[in-house]
Amino acid sequence: MTVFTEAQSEIREATRRFARERLLPRYQQRERERRVDPELLREMGKLGLLAMDLPAQYGGMGADSVTAGIIIEELAYGDFNIASLAVVQSLCGAVVERNATSAVKDGWLPRIAAGEAILALAITEPSAGSDASALTLRARHDEAAGGYVLDGEKTSITFSDTADAFVVFARIGDPSLGAKGVSAFLVPSDSPGLTRTRFDDVGGHATGRGSLFFEGVRVPAGHLLGAEGRGFSEVMSGFDYSRALIALQCIGAAQASVDEAWRYTQEREAFGAPLARFQGVTFPLVEGETLLAAARHLAYHALGLRDAGAPHTVEAAMVKWMGPKTSFDVIHQCLLTFGHYGWSMDSPHQQRMRYVMGLEIGDGTAGVMKMIVARARAGRAANPK
Repeated sequence: MTVFTEAQSEIREATRRFARERLLPRYQQRERERRVDPELLREMGKLGLLAMDLPAQYGGMGADSVTAGIIIEELAYGDFNIASLAVVQSLCGAVVERNATSAVKDGWLPRIAAGEAILALAITEPSAGSDASALTLRARHDEAAGGYVLDGEKTSITFSDTADAFVVFARIGDPSLGAKGVSAFLVPSDSPGLTRTRFDDVGGHATGRGSLFFEGVRVPAGHLLGAEGRGFSEVMSGFDYSRALIALQCIGAAQASVDEAWRYTQEREAFGAPLARFQGVTFPLVEGETLLAAARHLAYHALGLRDAGAPHTVEAAMVKWMGPKTSFDVIHQCLLTFGHYGWSMDSPHQQRMRYVMGLEIGDGTAGVMKMIVARARAGRAANPK
């Protein structure tokens, strides 16, 4: 087990109680309702479980990276969707906190921390997924109003139809500038000219995913996040952090399934004995829990490096592909452990398995993560010319 400080252990225990008492009992119900109860978000805000790493002046607890990871893992044990919300608020909140004007920060960040508003990240486009530097959504200067006008499309946006504002990445000027031409904006969801859709996905029903369409959307100059052309570097600097958090999110969900499977092996009997007596049943669970422990240690190691101000891109990329894949495989085994009971939409394992699968794609596929590690290890030989 990863060793935490006394303060971190107290936060872990408090979050664990909340996740298991308030989130876990209605985890599947929230999927059927295809929504997250606003009252639940406000309750989380009061407990400091949203945007936990924001400074106290905005309602956060100023948590370090490891503490944020603890909260995400425990939340995911109770509800994978709620943990997704917390991860996205952390990533978007950090971009706004580092780059927005005082007016924008004061207007939005306290609401995010209190669970009264949701931010979403809008990067992916139909022709630009992992290659975020190839974005084509255009932002042009609005000479009359002194701001910007956005035109184009974003897709595969989590919280597409529930977010109150989007951190949008758009290109100003010549497309040949690549990453250097990408800027970031905070765009409220009720901006005229912005329409949004929701996909019918395999998972993520409580959070939603869809497309955003920008047709002459006007954005005030004060909603530019940072300097023009700095958007790409801003979001990339946050991905190492969010990738480690995502791994812990998947691990938390898988741990819930493992714990439920262990209880089942003690209660269910076959051939006159508990299933726990049969090595063919228990050994796969042992192997899965071992792999989860290894992935968990790697995730907290990456977060610990971040807290120490040390490079952690490689470790974050490693655990971003390892965490979701391992978690998916472990949850699959847990489903099989339950036999025909597991093969039901009433089973929590199928839901967790579907949702974890989504994060084998989101925030960078396994192939992209392995490419990052390979380039770090092999240097120029593995880098494109």
